[in-house]
Amino acid sequence: MANLLTLFTTTKPFAGHIGVIQRNALASWRRLDPAARILIFGNADGTPDAAAQVGAQHIPEITTNEYSTPLVSAMFEAAEHVSDSQVMCYVNADIILMSDFLLAVRRAAGLRAFLMTGRRWDLDLQERWDFEKPDCEQRLRALVIHSGTLHAVTGMDYFVYPRGFWGALPPLAIGRTAWDNWLIYRARVMRVPVIDATRMVTAIHQNHDYQHHPGGAAGVWDGSEARRNQELAGGPEHAFTLADATHLLARSRMWPALSRAHLKRRLATAPLLFPRLRPAVAPLVPFFRWARRPVGRVTR
Repeated sequence: MANLLTLFTTTKPFAGHIGVIQRNALASWRRLDPAARILIFGNADGTPDAAAQVGAQHIPEITTNEYSTPLVSAMFEAAEHVSDSQVMCYVNADIILMSDFLLAVRRAAGLRAFLMTGRRWDLDLQERWDFEKPDCEQRLRALVIHSGTLHAVTGMDYFVYPRGFWGALPPLAIGRTAWDNWLIYRARVMRVPVIDATRMVTAIHQNHDYQHHPGGAAGVWDGSEARRNQELAGGPEHAFTLADATHLLARSRMWPALSRAHLKRRLATAPLLFPRLRPAVAPLVPFFRWARRPVGRVTR
């Protein structure tokens, strides 16, 4: 019988602080459901040991670009080839997930097609978190409330979708900006629910530096890989965020995203998503250009 959920990711070397937070993330995923499959792509130092500790499957070979950065298209395709789960989830390897995440997945899994993501909470966490303690989740939630910061609508670090959802994807480099925004855009083009689970899911991003990239933060955000991703994604107008969600999910229910901000974005992006509307809305093009600007910086 197939498992409900497969989580997959790629990692940086397991050294120093980044090693600590990646081990925290993996331990939290395993705690979600002992039966869930966890796939780790790539051959970063320390990955085999980290995978073995949480019962994850290590897949060292994955297609990369010339900078050895794994491609989104390759990982998403390989994950479905390896797994037979009903629901797939790409999640960045610095993200801690808790029990509310699995509840949200089960709620969304009843839909025929969907994309679910949510805003992350940024938190400074320097040490290994003990997920074996009975109160580990309660203490972590208290720490987030006290010291965490909810990221803007660009802070999307997990993507949940049903098996077979995407089809072919462009060769976007993981973690080099625009790739995650393009996923939201693509789901909207497909006319499926884009679910913002921020109200239900506390996804914790453990703050870190950018020493893993030779160019540091500037290299990640503005380097040649980032520029290529932006070109492959179709430019700034395809930089969709959680402001473009069609539905909101909370513990009690899911409902259409009809706030003033959501409706403004819906109107602003209508010419892009529904080309036949362009002649009718041509007089409003200046407004569209203003309203279509992403709120906050485009992610990674």
